[in-house]
Amino acid sequence: MPLFTEAPTSLCILRLSAVGDVCHALAVVQHIQAYYPQTKITWIVGKTEAALLEGIPNVKLLPYDKKTGWRGIFSLWKQLKHTHFDALLNMQTAFRASMLSLGIKAKYKIGFGQKRSREGQWLFVNRRVRDPKSPHVLDGFMAFAEYIGVPQSIASWHLAISQQDRQFAEQFIDPTRKNLLISPCSSKAEKDWLVERYAEVANIANQHNVNVIFCSSPAKRELEMVEKITALCDFTPANAAGKTNLKQLAALIAKVDLVLSPDSGPAHIATTQGTPVIGLYAYHNPLRTAPYNNRENVVSVYEENVQKEFGKPSSELPWATKLKGKNLMAEIQVEEVITQMEKLHLW
Repeated sequence: MPLFTEAPTSLCILRLSAVGDVCHALAVVQHIQAYYPQTKITWIVGKTEAALLEGIPNVKLLPYDKKTGWRGIFSLWKQLKHTHFDALLNMQTAFRASMLSLGIKAKYKIGFGQKRSREGQWLFVNRRVRDPKSPHVLDGFMAFAEYIGVPQSIASWHLAISQQDRQFAEQFIDPTRKNLLISPCSSKAEKDWLVERYAEVANIANQHNVNVIFCSSPAKRELEMVEKITALCDFTPANAAGKTNLKQLAALIAKVDLVLSPDSGPAHIATTQGTPVIGLYAYHNPLRTAPYNNRENVVSVYEENVQKEFGKPSSELPWATKLKGKNLMAEIQVEEVITQMEKLHLW
């Protein structure tokens, strides 16, 4: 029996971060909207991620900057002081999110099921979704929609990207050729692939008359990595590293033919834009975190390293098992990536 047999008046979504997970949550929010168009939705989201979501239709965004700590939490509580929701969908297990949820007035506070609930989230909710059979994060989020009465459907996304952002992205695109966007960095250096292998892939793509573009955030580590990679290229790639905000990056991703990325936000932004993406995985299970519509194009050494580290398949381990081995990304070979590029008809 679903929680609601009629459309709820108002819902609060709590998913603060990170960019990739917020992209997954967006599919759920817009799926709920399609089924319950009259329901008012408020989404508490991280300050960085809010910049990507800004302008999505009929959703009130309440940004929270984790750097503000308790001051930011009290401020949010104050904003919501006179608001009462039919349900809070707490789609973040972090203790910070649970603390934030304490000041949200809702009849039902819904959290994850037994397998995915962490950091004591179960203590802060009064309803829990059923764990789906699929291990993917997005399917775990979709379980919230199903729990409140929204039938299952194919995931879809609509980000609000302006014409100005699309025009900005055009400067990096060659309309006469195929375009490959390489986003070489993830949130942690251990999840990045090797500099020389990115360069080798870029050189092979260039030899096949593909326009190669690099992107990254303005972070020093990421800019330096792009610099090292492009120094090894035997041509001059287009360089968007540090030059785009999240909306402009999404606009750029929408225009290219393929994205190559480790486990990172841009990989999931690509999914929102319908752009094929090759994900590179070693430390996290791609069955859980791969780009949702390109799970079969992942190049992964995760499963074989699970066997080495634990002596059993990932299906027998806790849902969010992360590997501890050193330099696992070095096990991913250039040839495997090129095979996926050919499979996706980059040339």
